[in-house]
Amino acid sequence: MHFLRRHPVPADEITPESVYRRRRELLKLLGLGAAGLAAGCGAAPAPETAAEEAPAGRPLPIARRTDYARGEAETRYRDASHYNNYYEFGTGKGDAAANGARFRPRPWSVDIAGHAEITGRFALEDLVKPDALEERVYRMRCVEGWSMVIPWVGVPLGEVLRRFRPTSRAKFVAFTSVARPDEMPGLHYPILDWPYREGLRIDEAMHPLTLLAVGMYGHELPTQNGAPLRLVVPWKYGFKGIKAIVRIEFVETQPRTTWNVAAPEEYGFYANVNPEVDHPRWSQRTERRIAGSGLALFGNRIATLPFNGYAEQVAPLYAGMDLRRDF
Repeated sequence: MHFLRRHPVPADEITPESVYRRRRELLKLLGLGAAGLAAGCGAAPAPETAAEEAPAGRPLPIARRTDYARGEAETRYRDASHYNNYYEFGTGKGDAAANGARFRPRPWSVDIAGHAEITGRFALEDLVKPDALEERVYRMRCVEGWSMVIPWVGVPLGEVLRRFRPTSRAKFVAFTSVARPDEMPGLHYPILDWPYREGLRIDEAMHPLTLLAVGMYGHELPTQNGAPLRLVVPWKYGFKGIKAIVRIEFVETQPRTTWNVAAPEEYGFYANVNPEVDHPRWSQRTERRIAGSGLALFGNRIATLPFNGYAEQVAPLYAGMDLRRDF
C-alpha cells in the first residue's frame, strides 16, 4: 500500500543533511531503527494550559526595558524554554529541558584572550554588572523556519568588550561554549565538532543591538536557553547565538564556526536573516511564528523580513557586500 503526503514537509521539520547522516550513524551504533530517528526529530511546543508557567531561576534587577519587536506578541515562556536547539543535550527540541538538570551554571568564569590589552580569566559577576542589566524584546528567527519573540536580559556586548581594550589587530571575536560530557550527554556523540564555536566580525560584536544575555522573562537563563551566559544577535539566524560561553577571543582572521565547518554550503559565517537567500532545501521567505495566545502548537505563517526586521540599524554594516555570496 502506498501513502501519499498531500502537502510539502515544513522547513522546520527537515533535519539538515549533515546532521541526518551523523544521526543515522549514531542510531546504528545504539541499535535504534527508524522509529528512534523519528522520535528524535523534536516535539511541538507545549499545548496551551490554564495558566502560563512561571519562569524558573532568580528574578533579575532590570535598569531599562526596550521593545525592539515593536509590540509584537511575545512567545510564552513555556514554549521559549522547551522548544530549543541545543545539541549538547540532545537533538530533540525538548531534550535540553529534559536533560539539563545535571548542568551546573554556577560558579562561572570566562577566559578573555587574543589581541587585547587586558586578558585573563574573569568571573561572570565581573563581566556583567547587575546594576546595568537591560531587558530587550527581540525577534528570534531560526534557520529552520520558525521564530519567536523573547524578552532577553543582559548587557550590550560592545560595552563589555571595550573594557578589555582590543587592539587594531582584533578584526573578529571568537566564542567557545563549555564542554562537560558528564553534564551534557550530547557531547558523547559526534554530531558536531565539539566544543561549539561561533564568531562575529568586530563591528558586529560592537553593534549596540548585540546582547550578552544572562536572563529572559525577567529571570536567570534556564539551562536549555544557554545558562548562564549566551550571545543574542537579533538580525542573524539563531544558531549564531552561542550558549554557555566560556571563552571570548579577539582574533585577526575569520574564526572557524561550528555549523559553517559542518555544512558550509548551508550555514554561512554571517548567517544574516535574508528571505532572498534560501536554504539549499527550503525557502526562507516565510517563518512559523510561535507567539501569542492560541498559536503555541502550530504558530502562524508570516513573511520573513530582511535582517529579521532590523535592517535600518544593521544594513550599513554590510554595505558593498554580496549577501548572496557572503551569506
